Amino acid sequence: MRYKVTFLAGVALGYVVGTAAGRERYEGMKKSARRVAQNPVVRNAAETAGQNGRAFAGKAFAAVGDKVGGALPSSVARRVPGLRERGQGYEDEWGTSNT
Repeated sequence: MRYKVTFLAGVALGYVVGTAAGRERYEGMKKSARRVAQNPVVRNAAETAGQNGRAFAGKAFAAVGDKVGGALPSSVARRVPGLRERGQGYEDEWGTSNT
């Protein structure tokens, strides 16, 4: 019984000390991450990467749409705005138009 009480006291003490140290370490990591995220160089790089990704995705979508658009059933092609007739105005099922 004495060993059980000693063991439980050790576990409780280790838990309290470990969580306090763990919390401090977590707060330090969070502060460092926030500092990096607010760095103008990092923000500009992330914004540029996002813009480049959107541009490449648009080009890939257009290339795939040109190659596959005619192979899709018309019921599918009508529902995908990018596969509809390009450059011409249309109105989709929600009443919004693309002109």
